[in-house]
Amino acid sequence: MLPLTPDGQTPVRALTIAGTDSGGGAGIQADSRTMALCGVHACVAVAAVTVQNTVGVSGFHEIPPRIVADQVRAVVRDIGIGAAKTGMLASTAIIEAVAGVCRELGIGRAGTIPLVVDPVAASMHGDPLLHAEALEAVRTTLIPLATVVTPNLDEVRLITGIEVVDDPTARKAAEALHALGAQWAIVKGGHLRASEFSTDLLYDGDTFREFSAPRIATGNDHGGGDTLAAAIACALAHGYSVPDAVEFAKEWTYRCLAASYDLGAGHGPVSPLWRLRTDA
Repeated sequence: MLPLTPDGQTPVRALTIAGTDSGGGAGIQADSRTMALCGVHACVAVAAVTVQNTVGVSGFHEIPPRIVADQVRAVVRDIGIGAAKTGMLASTAIIEAVAGVCRELGIGRAGTIPLVVDPVAASMHGDPLLHAEALEAVRTTLIPLATVVTPNLDEVRLITGIEVVDDPTARKAAEALHALGAQWAIVKGGHLRASEFSTDLLYDGDTFREFSAPRIATGNDHGGGDTLAAAIACALAHGYSVPDAVEFAKEWTYRCLAASYDLGAGHGPVSPLWRLRTDA
C-alpha cells in the first residue's frame, strides 16, 4: 500500500479532470474514492456532468472549456499537485482547453507533473461519452501529453484501428499508442474475457512489461478503468516510477474487483472500501 500521511500533516495531492457519474460507480466519484483510500488528497476539475445509473448513460452536459481549464489552474496554482489524470473529456474544445492548461502548468510528459490519460470514449454499456470528431483530438492533442495512456480494448480499437485479440496484437497496439506520443502506453487485457488471466501490457518504446492477475468472475466491474488510472496517478504523485506505479495499481484494482458489490439493476462498482478494514 502507499504510505499514509500522519494526522495533521498535508497529504500528497492529485487531480482528476473528468466527468461525474450520478450513480457513483465511475468517473470523478471512482477517482476520488481511490485517491482518498490511497491516502491522497483528491482535487477535481469537472469536465462533464452525466446522467447515469448502473444500466446506462442517458445524457450528459459539457462544462464550458474555459471553466474546465480554470478549475485546473485554480487548483494547481494554490494547492499544488503531484500528479494528474484525465477521464471523460467529451469534446474537441474541452480536450484542447485541458491540453493548453496542462502545457501552461507543466503537467504531462514534457513537464514536471506526471499525467495519466484515460481516453474515455464510451461507458461500459456502450453509451458514447466522446463526440466522434473528438477522437482526432485525443490522438493528436491529448495522448502526446501523456506520461502514461491507459485505454481499454474498445478505446484501443477506436484510437489505433487495431483489434486486440492476443499478445501479438496487444504489442502492436502498444507500439501504435506509443507512436502517437505517449511516454508509456498500457494495453489493458481486462476485456479479453476468454483468458484465465487479465494481463496488462506496458510499453515505453523499448521494453514490454506484463502485469497479470487472475480473472475474477464478476459483472460488477463498473469503474475499473477509472480506478486503475487513478491508482497509477496516486503512486506517481508519491514519486513512484511508471512501472512501479502500474504494478501497484494492478494489485489495487484486483482487490477492488474482489470487493465489488451488487448495486441497482445493472453492473455494480469495483470497490476500494476493503481498504477501510484495519486488517487489510
